[in-house]
Amino acid sequence: MKNEKMLLVSCCAPCSGGVIKMLAERGENFAVLFYNPNIRPLSEYERRRDENKRVCDAFNVPFIELDYNPCVWDEATKGLSNEPERGRRCDICFYLRLKKAAEYAKENGYTSFSSVLGISRYKDFDQVCRAGQRASDDVGIAYDMTNWRKDGGEQLRQAVETEFNMYRQRYCGCKPR
Repeated sequence: MKNEKMLLVSCCAPCSGGVIKMLAERGENFAVLFYNPNIRPLSEYERRRDENKRVCDAFNVPFIELDYNPCVWDEATKGLSNEPERGRRCDICFYLRLKKAAEYAKENGYTSFSSVLGISRYKDFDQVCRAGQRASDDVGIAYDMTNWRKDGGEQLRQAVETEFNMYRQRYCGCKPR
């Protein structure tokens, strides 16, 4: 629906590139939000942000960056540094980021929000959806649980990654152990 306006939460260009291209080519009304206080070090954060912005610019998609404050993430995940991938730290990290996105979306006239945080094979899609739904319930804005990997999404992601010769990071962003 053309009067819908979605905010798409992005962790990096390789995960979001295919989704951005697909939504832009469909003429969807959306913007990309980059809120990733988990990414370390600052140089890595800046590299991922700049790469994400480059893809958005190529498709004329608005790119929104919220404040980078890793202390917020440190405080929220305190005591969980030894958690495994897909563990309790990820629950908290996803919720922290998606709740902030939900708040931004609601305050700025979006009708829904979604994310690509679960597109990587290293992430648990259902875990991301639970965090998104919790944020949705807490803030009062719809969370779109589309599994962007499905229906050719993974192939499109790979094609856009190759087309843009994207920088591919080697870790999710959390402070390396």
